[in-house]
Amino acid sequence: MLVGARGPAGREVWMRAEWVDGRLRVEVLDASRELPVRREAAPDDEAGRGLAIVAALAADWGAHPRGCGIGKVVWFELWTGARRPRRVGSPVSWDRP
Repeated sequence: MLVGARGPAGREVWMRAEWVDGRLRVEVLDASRELPVRREAAPDDEAGRGLAIVAALAADWGAHPRGCGIGKVVWFELWTGARRPRRVGSPVSWDRP
């Protein structure tokens, strides 16, 4: 996700990770307002597989605009042990805090 993060020149990209109750939540924040779009990469494409890999490995993932009005947050969660939840609905949750 860090490779796909981007923003205007001079803007920073941030990553944070938090371990809570058997889950690891990773968030990548950047200054671009463009929300990610999952696509099917052709076998010879050199890019376009990042979100498909995240969706395949993560218990849940999504993206939402940042509360400050600048940029977005793209996140995923990994669960350990028997407490892994089942995925419900669309894997992209635009309205998550």
